[in-house]
Amino acid sequence: MPSTESSTEQYDGFTAEERAAMKEHAREQKKSASRRGSRAEKEAAAEQDVLAKIAEMPEADRVLAERVHDIVRTAAPDLKPRLWYGMPAYAKDGKVLCHFQSAQKFKSRYATLGFSDQAALDDGSVWPTAFALTELTPADEERIRELVGRAAG
Repeated sequence: MPSTESSTEQYDGFTAEERAAMKEHAREQKKSASRRGSRAEKEAAAEQDVLAKIAEMPEADRVLAERVHDIVRTAAPDLKPRLWYGMPAYAKDGKVLCHFQSAQKFKSRYATLGFSDQAALDDGSVWPTAFALTELTPADEERIRELVGRAAG
């Protein structure tokens, strides 16, 4: 099958931002594995990591991430906050169900709230798994609450 790329185009692999995210994920895994203490202490430390990461974000992303964090923690208190590729994520039984990605992380024009295939959001044969966030209205916040609650089962 002929290539759809012109002969002058070259695949350079992952972007610098993607490589940085993978390295950050490796550091997160090592940090998590090296933590000592009770399960509650480890979970508290993981949440502090998430809050610290949110605090580092540019203001527009930070405001959205803080709201998403609050919504997730109240809508599904059993989900455990953790970092996932350098971004806030929320897991059930060790598996990430949803995550926030700042616009700045991959130089995107909007932040996203994404759901993994572990999330119980199936709705027919096609359904969204990521949502662009530019601001959060009360109606948007209610929709996120409902999605997170469904995702957590």
